[in-house]
Parts: sequence; C-alpha cells; structure tokens
Amino acid sequence: MFHSFVFCWLCFWHLVGVFADPGEVKSVSVTEGDSVTLDSSLTQIKTTDLIIWKFGQREHTIAQINKAAGKFDTYDGPDGRFRDRLKLDHQNGSLTITDTKTTHSGLYQVTNSDITPITHRFNVTVYGSLGSGLMIGLSSAAVAVFLVLLAAVGIFWIYKRHRKTDQADQTRNEDITYADPTFYQRKAKKSEVKQEEEVVYAGVVMKR
Repeated sequence: MFHSFVFCWLCFWHLVGVFADPGEVKSVSVTEGDSVTLDSSLTQIKTTDLIIWKFGQREHTIAQINKAAGKFDTYDGPDGRFRDRLKLDHQNGSLTITDTKTTHSGLYQVTNSDITPITHRFNVTVYGSLGSGLMIGLSSAAVAVFLVLLAAVGIFWIYKRHRKTDQADQTRNEDITYADPTFYQRKAKKSEVKQEEEVVYAGVVMKR
C-alpha cells in the first residue's frame, strides 16, 4: 500500500513538472539515456495551429508543426545535438526527446501561434547516469591501484639490487688475507764458524 502511494505521488510530481502553465517555467529532471516528453498543453491540434518548439537562450527552432500544410518537422539544433532524438506527437504537438544527454539540459519553450499566441517554458536538467559515473569512478580507481603497484614493484627492485650490492661488498671483504710477519733468531753451528741465521715465519690469520 505504501509503495503504491509513493509511486502515485512520483507520477503526479512528474506530471506537474512536465505540464506547464502559460508564463511559468517548469523544472523537469531526467536521467541521461532516458526519454522525456514536454507537453504542449493541447489535446488536439487544429488546422489553424502553428506550433514551434525552441531551445536555449538563443531560441533555436528545433521542431515545428504546421497542421494546415501537413508539416511535422524536427531539426538537429545547435551542434547537431538533437539529431535523430526528437519526436513530435501528431495529435497534440508534444515533443519527446529520446536518449537524452547532458547537453540537452536547458530552456525549452513551445509557442502556439493560433489566434492568441501562448508560450509554455520548461527548464530541463539531464543528470549523468549512475552507470557511467560508476564506470568512470572504477576506471580512476583502477589507474590509481596500478600506479601504486608499479611504484611498489620499483621500490622492491631497487631494494633488492641494493641488497645484492651490499652482500657482494661484504663477501669481498671477508676474502682478504692479512699476513703478519714474525721474526725469530736461531743459532747454527758449523765447523769452526758461528753464524746466526734469521728465519722469517709468517703467521696467516683469516678474518671473517
């Protein structure tokens, strides 16, 4: 019951935002990729009706209905942003924008140049879809993680190389042999001649 009430309220709010009274500017919100219909407030187009839809502050004509001439024309608009996205209702003159983009946000107005011209205005806001925002966020996060991993690999490689260099230097130092010469005197006896000889003993010490 509660969900049904909420759904009905949202539908009513959406209709209030899309149907405009003369002289008022109605706000309309839509998610990017969805369609939105702007109502002309007519129930049936008469032969004398000349309906013109315009967009933006410069009032670019994006759609026109001339019932007497049997014309229901749509235009690409500035920068071709409305190409293949505009549909006119041949019964009441309402304008539907399909596959909306954020560039479709702005001021829309419809004028019926019958006997007394009547203008209705709509301020349309197209919000970026959650999916595209999520993908952008995930892409940014993936790039950040990749950069962190790349930096970690670089630091590990430098550390490992530096450690190997230290170990090689330590090994060379341990292989050095120090000789400490020691002198001893010894008396040698020969026939009728006394001679002292000096014998050199070298002590070898291994240092680790």
